[in-house]
Amino acid sequence: MKKKALVVDDNSNNLLLEKDLLELAGFEVIEAENALSGISLAGQVKPDVIIMDVRLPDMRGFTAAKILRRSPVTRQIPIVFVTASVMPEGRKELEAISNSGFIGKPINTRTFAADISRFIV
Repeated sequence: MKKKALVVDDNSNNLLLEKDLLELAGFEVIEAENALSGISLAGQVKPDVIIMDVRLPDMRGFTAAKILRRSPVTRQIPIVFVTASVMPEGRKELEAISNSGFIGKPINTRTFAADISRFIV
């Protein structure tokens, strides 16, 4: 059975790249272009992992993650933040989100899917 990954990113190039890399590795990929869509889809499809940009047009990724952590349906889903724009203080905010991790951009296309897989139990 394929692992499901929800990718939340407003940059269409990043979304396509991450989707392609994950699909090549055998994932089923669901896409969202903003945090609210991502939160809604996470509750509906219950992915094995959520890959989320930090800077989204409607809210910050860590705010969306806090919302996901409050729901019994999405509370345990691993969240991997993927961004190039996190300062040290912002990184502490992300690290405070339970069951989460961080991958910096630019991503390593050779290891991205394996890096994501490590977050899935």
